[in-house]
Amino acid sequence: MELFYILLFGGMAAVVAALELSKNNKDRIHTTSAFNAFKNNYLLIYSLMMAGDWLQGPYVYYLYSQYGFSKGDIGQLFIAGFGSSMLFGTIVGSLADKQGRKRACITYCITYILSCFTKHFPDYKVLLLGRILGGIATSLLFSAFESWLVAEHNKRGFEQQWLSLTFSKAVFLGNGLIAIVAGLLGNLLVDTLGFGPVSPFDAAACFLAIGMAIIMVSWGENYGDDTENKNLLTQFRGAAIAIASDEKIALLGAIQSLFEGSMYTFVFLWTPALSPNDEEIPHGFIFATFMLASMLGSSLASRLMAGSSLRVESYMQIVFAVSAASLLLPIVTSFLIAPSDVKGGSMSLSGYCQLVGFCTFEACVGIFWPSIMKMRSQYIPEEARSTIMNFFRIPLNIFVCVVLYNVNAFPITIMFGMCSIFLSMAAVLQRRLMVISDGHKSKPEEWTMQERDTEAEPLND
Repeated sequence: MELFYILLFGGMAAVVAALELSKNNKDRIHTTSAFNAFKNNYLLIYSLMMAGDWLQGPYVYYLYSQYGFSKGDIGQLFIAGFGSSMLFGTIVGSLADKQGRKRACITYCITYILSCFTKHFPDYKVLLLGRILGGIATSLLFSAFESWLVAEHNKRGFEQQWLSLTFSKAVFLGNGLIAIVAGLLGNLLVDTLGFGPVSPFDAAACFLAIGMAIIMVSWGENYGDDTENKNLLTQFRGAAIAIASDEKIALLGAIQSLFEGSMYTFVFLWTPALSPNDEEIPHGFIFATFMLASMLGSSLASRLMAGSSLRVESYMQIVFAVSAASLLLPIVTSFLIAPSDVKGGSMSLSGYCQLVGFCTFEACVGIFWPSIMKMRSQYIPEEARSTIMNFFRIPLNIFVCVVLYNVNAFPITIMFGMCSIFLSMAAVLQRRLMVISDGHKSKPEEWTMQERDTEAEPLND
């Protein structure tokens, strides 16, 4: 393996270790043993769930290409996944508020295991079914688990500030350490042991099954608004009213959609960006490097959220601006460095520069996740948390579907330019959210959906 990859990985690992080891009492939040047991149980399950997801990430595009599908066909399969998340995932995810968040988490495990099974078949229709199941599972992963955690945390009477600790640790482990191990494990299974590109999906199914068993044994059930017999359409209407009547919630949804849309587009684009001439690149190791960068970001986020001098709404403006600049590197390098016409071989100088920029973007992703979780816990009402969070994913999935549908119509540099523009817009909206939250402290988070409904009713007369 080339020295550059090892130096980049080792350098970031040293920075992460230094950040963690240099934490002092001011950077730590003191908690109770009961909370620590609760937190550790959630972190174990969340890590297993994320292991099941991250094992698949680096090899979805690669597996499809090995089956002989073109870039356009692969784009359509990705569209099916995001479209499924938007249509079916929104409905299934929203049912968690009424049917139970624990049930929704178990449904995630079953759905994703079935999706992994379909990867054994090089048939387009079977793989399409797998993408549809995967889209439903993704919606549940990013709504049901967080909703269960916030509700259970509040039900047990733990301090609100301790949620930040759980969020940052979850990202540090699930989106960092576990993702690194998953990338290395995938590399071991596919490249070292030669089990083929479908083997990471089998390993993912095993982790998901273990996690599901622990959920069934150790978790209690919790719900959203179970005081009324609301149907799904009523839930959707209540969520829409909440978003329309509270600018903070609407801004939060827009920010999330812009950032995550750019992030998922990046997931599709990084492989062809780093190997435009079919250069030989270690997919699993590069993925592990990205996750180490995300781990670095989550370590920074834990320090930022533990302190009281800088609010989440404030520092996230800088994070979005840096992420926008980092995705401009493919455009900058295309002008400054002459492209290579040599097929195969090692990564080009342009690729090395882009890889550094992509690691910077992943560090911003590591800061984003616990920070957006913290803001969601503050602004989204508990009684429809899963429903509103899945509403947020609708524009996100539309955005990604449009991008992937036109993936062959534009050069990669244009696609990265679009992502950079959207991230810049997220920075502007984040500024607006900070101003709004500062000016509405007289209306705290306890402002419930019933109050929003009351204020919104005259608009519907």
